Amino acid sequence: MANYDFLRKIPLFSSLSDEDLSSLCQIVREFHLPAGKVLFEEGSVGEMAYIIENGEVEIIKLSQKREILLAKRGPGEVFGEIALLFDSPRTATVRARTDTDMIGIGREDLRDLLQISPSAAASMFDIVLSRWQNTQNLLRQSEKMAQLGTFTAGIAHELNNPAAAVQRSTAQLETTIFDSARTFMQLVRQGLTDEQQTTLEYFVHRAQDKARAMPQLDPLARSDREAELEEWLEERGVEEAWDCATTLVNLEFSNDDLERLAATYGQAKLSVVLNWLNNNYTIFNLLAELQQGAQRISAIVKALKSYTYLDQADIVRYNVAEGLENTLLILRHKLKSGIKIMREYAPNLPQIDAHGSELNQVWTNLIDNAVDALRNGPDGAPQPDATLTLRTRQEGKWIIVTVEDNGPGIPPDVLPRIFDAFYTTKPVGQGTGLGLDISYNIVVRKHFGDIRVKSEPGKTQFEVWLPQELEGE
Repeated sequence: MANYDFLRKIPLFSSLSDEDLSSLCQIVREFHLPAGKVLFEEGSVGEMAYIIENGEVEIIKLSQKREILLAKRGPGEVFGEIALLFDSPRTATVRARTDTDMIGIGREDLRDLLQISPSAAASMFDIVLSRWQNTQNLLRQSEKMAQLGTFTAGIAHELNNPAAAVQRSTAQLETTIFDSARTFMQLVRQGLTDEQQTTLEYFVHRAQDKARAMPQLDPLARSDREAELEEWLEERGVEEAWDCATTLVNLEFSNDDLERLAATYGQAKLSVVLNWLNNNYTIFNLLAELQQGAQRISAIVKALKSYTYLDQADIVRYNVAEGLENTLLILRHKLKSGIKIMREYAPNLPQIDAHGSELNQVWTNLIDNAVDALRNGPDGAPQPDATLTLRTRQEGKWIIVTVEDNGPGIPPDVLPRIFDAFYTTKPVGQGTGLGLDISYNIVVRKHFGDIRVKSEPGKTQFEVWLPQELEGE
């Protein structure tokens, strides 16, 4: 029989009559949990609540595949009651930190206790409310950290490509400048007439202009033209004819251009001139790549600053389409493979008063969820014709943003609960169930707006209604 004197000291049982407490001692069970042993897993069915006699357990929740320590429970404390009271799966995992002795009370016995003892019900209410608030605060912070991880991964991924291109172009530029200097010295030694210098200057300017954009040619047509030019160059003894041929195609050299070069420079100088022209085209091309990489990095940094609203007031004048575009950039690494983006932005949409960075967090949650819904193929691959559609429109004083996906839809029995804190349909460890709850609070409580959801197979729409002005702020 469980320890009568111990249970009498627990607030949950303190007001029970001696007879009722004695009866309770007969029906509860005693457990011993060795250190490191898991009592129950997150997501499992809950049939019993526990009171610790001695020892200590830790309450753990998985978020983004990492453990979050929600709390530690010691002698006299109750845990495991949430699943019993709300008929829900276990919201966390419990593991013994030390050898632990516990008393367990079953689902029906706990409910009978709460019905016959007002003080037990009041005590349980205080326990549940306090833990709910503490858990929510901890998981909200975890959700923000997880989103920061997604945010950081997206930015790192987006910066990596232009940064790698800049690094690669810089390394190639060093080699090409040396080759250009070598061929230029050969030209100096051979000497050029005024006509030859003028002609060369013309073709160098042409190389500079063409290096900014490669001509759009059919692959087969390009291959045929390169083969034709390579043959022409080899007949005239031009070194590295294959490389020069590619450059001449990019420079859109005609047969007349080639004959002009041959007539102007003759057999002796033609090879050196073409190689120097090839080197200069490569230099200009690499400089264009460096410029594009630097511009891309600058654009990402600008979007990052706009996304976070660094150095700006809490409430700003906010461009909805710009906020959506910045969010798409942050999440581009998740969108690249197989998901089509459709934009249907209303023209001349007015700016609104908004908590800018927090509203971008709403777009991040909604778009991220839509992408997850679209990735329902094997190994998380996007479904065929996976499409994410973003719309904006105005109705009176309201600006409405729609995030739509053509995924499998939200089941009717799930739809009423999607904004509930801690409710998630994702596998254990892949979601805290707070993303939509946070989004709802940002839209409704901070912006005095609304989020409306409609879903059926092949079409799920989240509509965010936002006022143009935040009255009273």
